[in-house]
Amino acid sequence: MLELTFGIGFVGLLAWVVTQRSHLRLRVRLELVTVLLALFLGALYAIAKRVEGGLGAITHLSDQVPWGLWITFDLCGVALASGGFLIAATVHVLHLKRFEPILRPTVLTALIAYQLVAAVLVLDLGRPQRFWHPLIMWQHHSVMFEITLCLTLYTVVLMVEFLPAILERVGRPQLAEPLHRLAIPVVIAGVILSTLHQSSFGSLFLIVPQKLHPLWYTPWLPALFLVSAAAAGLAVVILESWLCSVFLQRQLPAVLIRELARACQWVLWGYVMLKVGDLAWRGRWMDFTKPTWLGVLWIVEVVGGVAVPAVWLGRAWRRRTARGLTGSAWLVIGGLALNRANISWFALIPAVGVVYVPSWMEVVITAALFVAGVAIFAAVSRLLPVFPRTDSTPA
Repeated sequence: MLELTFGIGFVGLLAWVVTQRSHLRLRVRLELVTVLLALFLGALYAIAKRVEGGLGAITHLSDQVPWGLWITFDLCGVALASGGFLIAATVHVLHLKRFEPILRPTVLTALIAYQLVAAVLVLDLGRPQRFWHPLIMWQHHSVMFEITLCLTLYTVVLMVEFLPAILERVGRPQLAEPLHRLAIPVVIAGVILSTLHQSSFGSLFLIVPQKLHPLWYTPWLPALFLVSAAAAGLAVVILESWLCSVFLQRQLPAVLIRELARACQWVLWGYVMLKVGDLAWRGRWMDFTKPTWLGVLWIVEVVGGVAVPAVWLGRAWRRRTARGLTGSAWLVIGGLALNRANISWFALIPAVGVVYVPSWMEVVITAALFVAGVAIFAAVSRLLPVFPRTDSTPA
């Protein structure tokens, strides 16, 4: 019955779009509208099945593999959103006001990303109706409690940071004056909270030394998670500047993007030193003497997702080429995603003995949330004063 309902709904919505010519007004091809409608209706169907039958009805999770695609999505989303606190700290704490034009876009990106992470976490809970329990029933010795509390408080900080844009849009900019006076303490609180939960995601995996492969298990996991998140957050800002200039005709100052690229390069080299130093300190270089698929993944992650883009960023920065900056940013983001997938998914397979493959409903929900985040960013950036009024040369 549920399948029939959503099937009829898809046909009805598609017919309405065609008759109303909505895709023409939005300047979107009908084929793309059809795919997006199918994606979102499929996600709604999967969510309805999850509410009706629990996680077992829509996922391939089990007692052996309790965490899957959604946890990897959360780890990636939180790390990629770290540009918000980095740019906010640069502007308000370090008083580098020249970066202010890119502050609101990065804060908006972080705010949307954290809402998507929260949505996935609620879906991934065994009893989602109890998502609010950690805020009332504190478990002081739990890393999960610390992450939940920091994520919640940091989301509030992002909302406060973005509120002036809303007040300007409704014609009440004077109401934002108290927020401007509180900017420094609010941002400092945000930096502390973000630092805590970015590193705490690495601490989660310190409790599985027998399960996580030695190439990734290390006492340095919290520091590695924090540094990699910083690099990925800067890469997201670089990539975002190009995407906004191409698809939204909203441009960010190119000179600032090049400065961020330079900073991202140094963070990447620092991360390489941490990874190599960790292997040397633990004496794990012998793991590469016997070629394995996990060894290949480690090399692809560190070389392809960190070292290569670090070199490429340096060349692009010197030559001022937008293509080099964008390409290297894609590699950094891909390397971060592979790192989080390796730690939360692939590197656990040898010990668990079970190969987890996400169900189509897990994939559809994840894809729909990602597309929704992009659509929300595009809509909000058109409705609110997110980008600077004066146009600059695109990066």
